[in-house]
Amino acid sequence: MFKNHIKIAWRNLKKQPFFTFLNIFGLAIGMAGGLLISLYIYDELSFDKMFADADRIHRINVDIKFGGEAREFAVTPAPLAEAVDNDFTEVELTTRFRTRGSALIRKTDTEVNVKELQTTYVDSTFFKMFGVSLLTGDVNTALKLPQTLVLTKTAAEKHFGVNEALGQVLLLNNQETYTVTGVIDDFPNNSFLRDHTVFMAMAGYDDSRIVNWGSNNYQTFAKLIPYANVDNIQEPLRGFLGKYVVPGVQQFMPGITEEQFKAAGNHLIYSTIPLTDIHLKSDRVAEISANNDIKSIYILSFIAIFLIVLACVNFMNLSTAHSLKRAKEVGVRKTLGSRKGELIRQFLIESGLVSFGALLLAILIAIIALPFFNNLADKAISIPYANPIFWLILLASGVVLGFFSGSYPAFFMSKFMPVKVLKGSSGNNLGGGKIRNGLVIFQFAISVFLIVSTLVVYQQLKYIQNKDLGFSKDQVLIINDVFAIGNQVTSFKEEVQSLGIVKNATLSSFFPTPSSRSDSTFTPEEGASDQENALSMQRWGVDYDYVQTMGFKIIAGRNFDRQYKNDSTSIIINESALTVIGVPPNEAIGKRYTPDMGSENPKYYTIIGVVKDFHFSPFREEIESLSLHLGDWAYSLAVKLEAGNFSNAIKSIESIWNKAAPGQPFDYYFMEDSFDKTYRSEQRLSHIFFIFTTLSILIACLGLFGLAAFNAEKRTKEIGVRKVLGASVGQITYKLTIDFLKLVGVSILISLPLGWFAMDKWLEDFSYRIQMGWWVFILAAFLAALISILTVSYQSIKAAVVNPVKSLKTE
Repeated sequence: MFKNHIKIAWRNLKKQPFFTFLNIFGLAIGMAGGLLISLYIYDELSFDKMFADADRIHRINVDIKFGGEAREFAVTPAPLAEAVDNDFTEVELTTRFRTRGSALIRKTDTEVNVKELQTTYVDSTFFKMFGVSLLTGDVNTALKLPQTLVLTKTAAEKHFGVNEALGQVLLLNNQETYTVTGVIDDFPNNSFLRDHTVFMAMAGYDDSRIVNWGSNNYQTFAKLIPYANVDNIQEPLRGFLGKYVVPGVQQFMPGITEEQFKAAGNHLIYSTIPLTDIHLKSDRVAEISANNDIKSIYILSFIAIFLIVLACVNFMNLSTAHSLKRAKEVGVRKTLGSRKGELIRQFLIESGLVSFGALLLAILIAIIALPFFNNLADKAISIPYANPIFWLILLASGVVLGFFSGSYPAFFMSKFMPVKVLKGSSGNNLGGGKIRNGLVIFQFAISVFLIVSTLVVYQQLKYIQNKDLGFSKDQVLIINDVFAIGNQVTSFKEEVQSLGIVKNATLSSFFPTPSSRSDSTFTPEEGASDQENALSMQRWGVDYDYVQTMGFKIIAGRNFDRQYKNDSTSIIINESALTVIGVPPNEAIGKRYTPDMGSENPKYYTIIGVVKDFHFSPFREEIESLSLHLGDWAYSLAVKLEAGNFSNAIKSIESIWNKAAPGQPFDYYFMEDSFDKTYRSEQRLSHIFFIFTTLSILIACLGLFGLAAFNAEKRTKEIGVRKVLGASVGQITYKLTIDFLKLVGVSILISLPLGWFAMDKWLEDFSYRIQMGWWVFILAAFLAALISILTVSYQSIKAAVVNPVKSLKTE
């Protein structure tokens, strides 16, 4: 019997190639989109699970409000790890990271440096904490001694090869000498250490041994003993404020108590986050690597579900509509003794064949589209061909989708009454019309929802790109690692400034786009030991040309000036700092603040200017208080270029660089590119929305196209009669189209409020955001209506222009 069902199903599918193609292609698009998104989500959810005992590893965070600023840090004080080790029997061991960014590295007997982008100090417990084994070296001694380091396999191969690495001596940044004590394998792309290549012994970093509870610079991880409950350490961690932090701060602020600290509206709260949650659920200051947002996973999950459900709905709609042509077949079968269960099995087998064909096509589409998807998502996802579980899940999904999409048509057709269908009752009398209409409404409601979402995301990105940032990011070239030039940095800057295509140049390590960050707590001269008057500010070291080069606008006071010798103890603040100080811009000029809280001989800085607020943090965050002071060390040179041939300008600057720093890599980037990278995740989200919105519309249009074709075919005689009675092509086209437009109109009314609600929630994450205009919803509705008209009108016009003689002859 099963073989007979297969034969009949195959014949029926071959008899209706057009509808078979629409069903298979529509399902395949939904399945392919769902498969790609599922691979992406699986990759995101797998982050950091490769480490041994990953479920027992937690990072310690701290939330601090002090000096008018509330911030959430991924870094904690240096002594915290030892305190956690001593205070909690639940903790097996701890490890700290102190990231230092990029470094120039070379063998001591060469002059040419190689740049490693991510380096970090780490405790020797690192290997045991994360279950990291060495390719060469002894895990028990590596990183135990000062001035030792461990390289990843790729980093070792750059210099001398894996097997020759042990005992080699390297020079970092032309100053520090380190001995290689081990080589580890590269970390996978789904690890928080994926970009790190050099791990230096924390034992050689003096700051790590200083007991300073007021400085947060260390990523601190704790591994719990088996079966320990992390909730048991949360409340004691909160007690660290009174037990360790306040006593540590009393050396700067004698007499301060925990009660006074809290009474001033401040807080300091330690908490933990599981290692495997960091990538998707943590967006704090000083993350060790770039993280994603769990909301993006939810959004993509919904899109995947939408696509698959749309495809299934499409199949149901076309199958139930076309089944009316098979009503007499069902009537004859029932008359000859076929039971309802047999008919259901027959139709389910047909849907299973369609689903299987769609699955094969979906896999082919996914394989072809995967490189483009990886480029879009900034991933290196691959299809796990050798994983049998993957194929089992895929096969099971195909079976489930086949059953789900074919179940309603099967049960619908099996309920046909033989007496009615053999008498030639019309399709409308046989039922299913309301459900088909509901499914069309559902399809287009999802499509319109995605159109609204795409338009809003695009508008927010456009707003970010065009908003006045308070600084000039265009035509600014950043040259990194200028410290490699040594004491010739100033002359290098002057020579670059002398180029005709250069407007200005400035030396600094701090820029409005992602770069170094440093914050300090300042107290006023009249209340240097009073925490209530403390002001937490970013503290950026700059030179005399910084303000002009960055294009900042001074709203009060003046800029740094070489004519004033006292400017070495002057600062320029931003507007946000004024809101904490509580005075107008002009009144702030001349006030003196010190970052040396509690010191016997504090160094005071005089405010000489106020700059208009500029965005140096993502638009999701409010602009923080900031101060600029003259610094004597710089990591980079920012060059403001004239409009023109940038390639020639870069070549000219590189020529000067090669003379000043022979053998040192010339590393540069444009500030505008760095700014764009900050919003790369939003840009990817926008592109993904656009692509999958297009796919959802395509699936909905395939269904609408098929229904329009069926509707036109079903009403062939009606059209012929209308033409004979004098109806024009336009009138007939309108009559065939208006019914579908009504359904699209209902879907628009349903989806627009849902789209507004969802995107309003998404925009809440941005401190600086657009206001959704009414035109977004009008445009979404117009696009949906236009697409549906174009889809339906082709079949309607095609039916309307047929010779009525042929129409009236149709059986």
